[in-house]
Amino acid sequence: MYKKSFKLLCLSFLLTSCAVKSSMQDESQILKLTHLLQSLDVNISRGEAKQLSTALFTQTNLLSTQFQMTSPPQYHNFLVNIGLKEKGLCYHWSDALYAYFSQETYPSFAFHLMGANIGEYWGEHNTLVVSAKDKEPQEGVVIDPWRNAGKLYFSKVVDDRVYRWVHRPARGCKNK
Repeated sequence: MYKKSFKLLCLSFLLTSCAVKSSMQDESQILKLTHLLQSLDVNISRGEAKQLSTALFTQTNLLSTQFQMTSPPQYHNFLVNIGLKEKGLCYHWSDALYAYFSQETYPSFAFHLMGANIGEYWGEHNTLVVSAKDKEPQEGVVIDPWRNAGKLYFSKVVDDRVYRWVHRPARGCKNK
């Protein structure tokens, strides 16, 4: 009896510890993204930047669960392409995030679809970019959950050394 109770106690402690660590890591990343978003324009409030940052992490986590992401993302793409997974390609991520955030109200921000290596079968990649309202997408922040299989990657567009991003307004972007 005591052995079983002790095992359950240890298991619950381990699960709780993992959850706390994860939320602390998320909070640290949320603050980093908040600062990055706020740096896009002097008129962006910390509150609005944090609200958007938190929502980006929340949506990424929801989509990661919905897409049942596996790692590495190239393997996940393979599973989607052979029909074992329904979604999770890079454009599924960018389109879902764009559709969601285009419906939300963030007065200081604009949302854009961008792509790299467009037309290359093995190299094309799509992402969401957040810019300050009335600023060019190239001045924005890359929001790329596909790259790390559901873990949100973000950086300024100009600082992303892996991809050269091009604005894709023809894919349905409503914002400049």
